Amino acid sequence: MGSASPPTPPTPPRKQVHLNFFETACTGNHECSGQWSAPGDNSRTKDRLKYYTDLAKLAEKHKITCIFFADTYAGHDIYGGNMDAVLRAGVQVAQLDPLLIVSAMAAVTESVSFGVTGSVTYIPPFALARTFSSLDHLTEGRIAWNVVTSFSKAAADAFGTELLPGTKRYELGEEYMDVVYKLWNGSWAEDSVRYDEVNRVACEPSRIKKIEHHDECYQRTRLKLSARYQLHPSPQRTPVVFQAGTSKSGQAFAARHAEAIYIGGMLPSYAAGQIKASRAIAESAGRDPTTMKFFAAISPFIGRTIEEAQAKFDLAYEYADIIGGLGQFSGYTGIDMSKYPLDEELVLDTSDHKENMIQGFLGNFVDSLETNTEPWTPRRLGYKMALGGLHPSPVGTPDMIADIMQDWVDEADVDGFNIAYISNLGSFEDVVTLLIPVLRERGLIFDNYAVPGGTSRENLLRQPGQKHLRSDHYGSGFGFEEGGTLDEMGRLEVSSNGHANGLAGKQ
Repeated sequence: MGSASPPTPPTPPRKQVHLNFFETACTGNHECSGQWSAPGDNSRTKDRLKYYTDLAKLAEKHKITCIFFADTYAGHDIYGGNMDAVLRAGVQVAQLDPLLIVSAMAAVTESVSFGVTGSVTYIPPFALARTFSSLDHLTEGRIAWNVVTSFSKAAADAFGTELLPGTKRYELGEEYMDVVYKLWNGSWAEDSVRYDEVNRVACEPSRIKKIEHHDECYQRTRLKLSARYQLHPSPQRTPVVFQAGTSKSGQAFAARHAEAIYIGGMLPSYAAGQIKASRAIAESAGRDPTTMKFFAAISPFIGRTIEEAQAKFDLAYEYADIIGGLGQFSGYTGIDMSKYPLDEELVLDTSDHKENMIQGFLGNFVDSLETNTEPWTPRRLGYKMALGGLHPSPVGTPDMIADIMQDWVDEADVDGFNIAYISNLGSFEDVVTLLIPVLRERGLIFDNYAVPGGTSRENLLRQPGQKHLRSDHYGSGFGFEEGGTLDEMGRLEVSSNGHANGLAGKQ
């Protein structure tokens, strides 16, 4: 009598991921310089609310998780030593403050979230905390903060200060996060708001604590603070923390603070190592690494047929502004690309640290495009920047684009995509009408919000009821006094679950 064959193990369910729209509140283009002049593009209307309310309604109708607003100060002035290239190209210029737009977008939606960039280097922490708490209240908890340290000298000049080195900016950022966690989580107790008509108490003073922060560690007097927080607890208290950073300092910062991480790169194989390393750092600090959600960027050209997709690419190519693209690349890297002849092979100075790094970056471009024999010239680089920028811009049918996205999920273990546009609103409309049906048919994306009408954190983590920071997050160690006392830095020394002390103590 033969032995029975062992049962076939069940196939693990396919990982489902989030989709975000990737935006910048500027009239003109975010990355694809020159496309404002293409037929049908409405980028020049982005200084009016209707553009943003229409975008919000489109996103929510198709269950987009978040509209993510990148932002920058002052503009790119490295190319030729001025902003002429980007001004003429209409790329990342005439920029509005995206924080002012979100309330209007929230008013016409119920579930889509909004991620907005805010700099820890230039915005005082009390002001930033109040702004994001205000938006958290007004959106009923649908706000995320993209934490940046601001790398450009132009921004430093605009704020009348010196540009700090990257490591110092992250040191400042660590202290800054401590301050805002204290304000959001440590000043008002959960039961501080009473509206007790019998005893005529609206807010109980004994349950509202004055925050004292006088850390001299970095000799940044701006971070001295003595105040009760101005706002009562918002739905999330702490907005969802978004962050991008590929340096060692950036990775360490993300592992401690970030709940969602924007990751660049042209190939999933390059991103995989960074994601794995970041999750490992977070796990060593006591966090569940699966609750860190990584978002890759992509700018697809989508057509019902490959010929239609190619026609969209060809049209964009016709209107691409390569000098604007080089101006943007110069702003990102700090290298003045105007000194290189447009049509000569680009050979950077490898003795220069910045240019040596960019040489490797160009190699990644070549690998990703499988054109190893074609030399990189400034003209070619300008076109690449003007047709998708520093992330993949594949041309293909919905099935072809879905295959590429699946590769990113399988190989790099990303949790979602920040989808940037080529042309407004055409690119986003192609995503929702052509690509999303295929992704849903494959079971690659979620069919609905985890909590319709819920908070950003509940829908990001897909955990109903998880409105506040998880207990394993560093920021959860900054509380009023629930189960413990505050040390001199405002962190809980002992918590009711015994966890906050260990996590908060990791510096």
